[in-house]
Amino acid sequence: MMTNSQNITVLIVDDHDIVLRGLEVSLATFSDIEVIGYAHSGTEAIARCQQLRPDVLLLDLVLPDINGIQVIEGIRERGFDTTFIALTNFKEADLVQGALEAGATSYLLKNVSVDELGIAIRKAIQGKSTLAPEAAQVLIKSMKQPKASDFDLTDREVEVLRLLTQGMSNQQIASKLFISRSTVKNHVSSVIAKLSVTSRTEAATKALKLSLISD
Repeated sequence: MMTNSQNITVLIVDDHDIVLRGLEVSLATFSDIEVIGYAHSGTEAIARCQQLRPDVLLLDLVLPDINGIQVIEGIRERGFDTTFIALTNFKEADLVQGALEAGATSYLLKNVSVDELGIAIRKAIQGKSTLAPEAAQVLIKSMKQPKASDFDLTDREVEVLRLLTQGMSNQQIASKLFISRSTVKNHVSSVIAKLSVTSRTEAATKALKLSLISD
């Protein structure tokens, strides 16, 4: 909770001391923002948050023990009145989406300017989100990315498609899935039709291009 109307308290979470000190020096340039503590790991962040009750938790998502998303979830489960800003070098879609779904108000990259960071902190306290342009683009792209379910593929067809992308023949797929070759042939035909392609090779290529098959 804010100590007074002019002071936003911040706890910084990062496993690199140089980052912690650099952020402290940067944020010290703002008269309305006060760094009240640090944490070098996720478990320490939760403990320090319980002790200090900062207005804002400024945290990296890649930490030596638990990740930043788990930190957010852990703190929210404890009912602390804290606003979360992810500040990281990583812009993968799963991290961006995971952090926002966990409860982060903003997602910034470490190339953010000092002024931009200060603005984001003030906006976060007001419940307003700030997304790094790169993170926003990744998030938009992932939302538009088609999924296997968009093509109405059954679970079995997804299995067959996965093996197709590995270059397996119908006989190899049949042996792998313990089904008959004729059943595999029917599944392959269905997959080809649903993906609007003309061959098993095109089906495999499209699946890989659109990332329809998870590892």
